[in-house]
Amino acid sequence: MKTRALYLIVITALYLSCASDDSGYQPTPMPLEVPDIFSNNIIAPIIPNDNPQTVEGVALGKKLFFDGILSSDGSQSCVSCHSPQNAFSDNVPTSIGVDGVPGFRNSMPLFNLAWNYNERFTWNGRELSLERQIEGPVTNPIELHTNWDDVIARLEAHPEYPELFQLAFNSSTITKELTTKAIAQFERTLISANSKFDRYSLGQATLTQQELNGLDIFMREDKGDCFHCHGNPNNPLWTDNDFHNNGLDSDFFDLGLGVVTGDPNDNGKFRTPSLRNLAYTAPYMHDGRFATLDDVINHYSEGLQNSSTIDPLMKKVNQGGVQLTAQEKADLKAFLLSLSDPSFINNPQFQN
Repeated sequence: MKTRALYLIVITALYLSCASDDSGYQPTPMPLEVPDIFSNNIIAPIIPNDNPQTVEGVALGKKLFFDGILSSDGSQSCVSCHSPQNAFSDNVPTSIGVDGVPGFRNSMPLFNLAWNYNERFTWNGRELSLERQIEGPVTNPIELHTNWDDVIARLEAHPEYPELFQLAFNSSTITKELTTKAIAQFERTLISANSKFDRYSLGQATLTQQELNGLDIFMREDKGDCFHCHGNPNNPLWTDNDFHNNGLDSDFFDLGLGVVTGDPNDNGKFRTPSLRNLAYTAPYMHDGRFATLDDVINHYSEGLQNSSTIDPLMKKVNQGGVQLTAQEKADLKAFLLSLSDPSFINNPQFQN
């Protein structure tokens, strides 16, 4: 009798643990809302077949993004270095990790990640998918400085996460892969497409004469000559998502893409950041060396450094740069700031 009772208890427990898998439950699909300014000009977002967007997956990913449970002592989270108020970047040259140790690269802003067509992430392109990029900071000794086994154990012991993973992935097992998939789903919803220039492109706003002058300088090869790497009004990403040596140094402390490829011809090349939201993402460049947008413009105007791998697009390196006048610099800055999107940094869906 006792044996039969024990058997029934075991069978019931097994049934309950598998019931949701057999019930036909599926997370709620949540396709990305592609902005008009994107749908008119660029191809569809990249969504992995094995990680479709769902309501439950995005909600889980958002909770994880803001939760210190991913760090060694619970004091830091993804948002510690990717703040909504800074367009999901940081306001210091290099972010400070959980142990108080600064990193050596600037925190990249997070937006429009589903349109990174070459699928190379980070400043040097070392990660080949958004999901894989999310793995690294957890174990990095100068970032969150923990290990995935401990993270999974904390998630399994948490009063809410097991149910949230069940809802998001129809699985009672929490894994590193599902954790990074959830965070990637949330990060793909971080879409910025409502700048003044976006509205101008859609016929919904008017640019000032100074902003129009700045666009002209941006597009002219005999002036700013910016469009080769950062695109034009027909590319609302405002980046080619490629890697360039833009004349920051004559010798390289950080080899950039060269570390990844092992090719010395790639030394000093870093990913072109988007020009969107420059009003919120200072300081600038891969190491945060430029405190202001004026510093950045001055670099391209008269601060270029020659080197063996400098990009051929830096055509005026022997003159130090494109040599803009003070008025041209001011006009170019005005245009660049028109690419910033205050609705993005204030979107309640992206707040904790």
